Amino acid sequence: MPSKQKVEIIHHGAVDGVTGSCHQLIVNENVSLLIDCGLFQGAETAGGSNAEQLEITFDIDTIAALLITHCHIDHVGRIPYLLAAGFNRPIFATTATAALLPMVIEDAIRVGVTKDKRLIKLYLKQLKKLLVPVEYNKWFPLSFNPHQSGQTANTKDNKQGSARFSKAKAKFKPAGHILGSAYIEIELSDPIPDKPNSKASSVHRVVFSGDLGATYTPLLASPKSPYRADTLIIESTYGDKNHQGRKRRTQSLRSVIEKAVSDNGVVLIPAFSIGRTQELLYELEQIIFQQHKLSKKQKHSKRCQSQMWENIEIIVDSPLAANFTKKYLEFKQLWDKEARQRLKQHRHPLDFDQLYTVDSHKEHLATVEYLSKRGKPAIVIAASGMCSGGRIMNYLKQFIDEPTADILFVGYQAQGTPGRDIQTYGPKNGYVVLEGNKRDIKAGVHTISGYSAHADQTNLINFVKRMHHKPKHIRIVHGDDEAKAALATEYRKLLPEAKIEIGVHRES
Repeated sequence: MPSKQKVEIIHHGAVDGVTGSCHQLIVNENVSLLIDCGLFQGAETAGGSNAEQLEITFDIDTIAALLITHCHIDHVGRIPYLLAAGFNRPIFATTATAALLPMVIEDAIRVGVTKDKRLIKLYLKQLKKLLVPVEYNKWFPLSFNPHQSGQTANTKDNKQGSARFSKAKAKFKPAGHILGSAYIEIELSDPIPDKPNSKASSVHRVVFSGDLGATYTPLLASPKSPYRADTLIIESTYGDKNHQGRKRRTQSLRSVIEKAVSDNGVVLIPAFSIGRTQELLYELEQIIFQQHKLSKKQKHSKRCQSQMWENIEIIVDSPLAANFTKKYLEFKQLWDKEARQRLKQHRHPLDFDQLYTVDSHKEHLATVEYLSKRGKPAIVIAASGMCSGGRIMNYLKQFIDEPTADILFVGYQAQGTPGRDIQTYGPKNGYVVLEGNKRDIKAGVHTISGYSAHADQTNLINFVKRMHHKPKHIRIVHGDDEAKAALATEYRKLLPEAKIEIGVHRES
């Protein structure tokens, strides 16, 4: 029977915006669970020093385990600082996420913590020691140490109306966002009564959505709703928008690139190394495959367009993305039916002839120089996805004031990032500040929203609508104010009896 009492959840990020996801579920006075420990990005880093944004300011003594929804940096980027603060409890993740996480953390440490190889090795050794891979759809117990038992806790400090439990178990369910991504079901049981003779319901099911994927996303199957949730903590990145359909966004991708390269210009696509990059490669391979088939049937004028696709270079300038792509291939059993079918046809949607990967920094600089002089079209995919660092910056500095160049955004751009500024002011002949320098935006700027790896408003509503036992309490996090408010309105229509609220840093 579901618990009628509410659970206490403290948010240490992703409540004022879309980054820094970090949520603490209070099991009882002595035990809590941490779900994600992400980095703040963009405008959400304003108002404090870098050290203040990274520091683990909350008490970690009661945290019995860290559970990871997926390994994007805004969900895992503060893990090095958590380890530095003395965290030494289990870190649970799906098998695929556990394989990817050390690479993500190593890169995060090199960029934001230290380049000292000895320290990096120590961080990674500790991470791997704590990391516990778990398969999808399997309950696993969350064990508490004897001194963490809530049975002997002093109840006078118990938050009014908050349920307290002595047992917990969890399960990862596919989220369809990136490889290994999951939403997490946590079942709390054996409630501790506030009074000796009081009775309490047996269980309370809490679901943390993490980042949910959009339906019909390339490579990964769409997420399926849980059977039940009593409390739901859900993202709202696109809580006020709906994406283009997949067929339409593929057409948009093809037409934007064809128009962009008609003047032999370079197309720059800022994309995160994991998830978006692989989805783009998958779609580009499909366009090339289809155009190759058409070229055999078309007249000369149309055949030239098809030949453009057969000859254009697609450059992935990121060794990290290349390593992630290898993991996508390694875990191809997690691909959806369509993607696995392409492999049976002896196609290689993530490793085709026109694809070039740039590895070393020296090779990266040479590629930027080469493209600036050669006068032939090319597609460059490079991180970071919000133009807030990484190799995309050198491409932007080289090409942003070139009228023949084009910048194509295929993912969410957070407020305060250069990506958001380029997206907003580029079409208005404005400017952007790149690494302290004001640069006029003369390159073409395009946005295809349908390639977001995040669920849109319809997906988020359906995620709740399709639950058999729907939540009595929904808390909305991980979104801009407008997106959270719009999604809250829709949930109130769907569940008029439920408590629908927008996340706060600590429950009042």
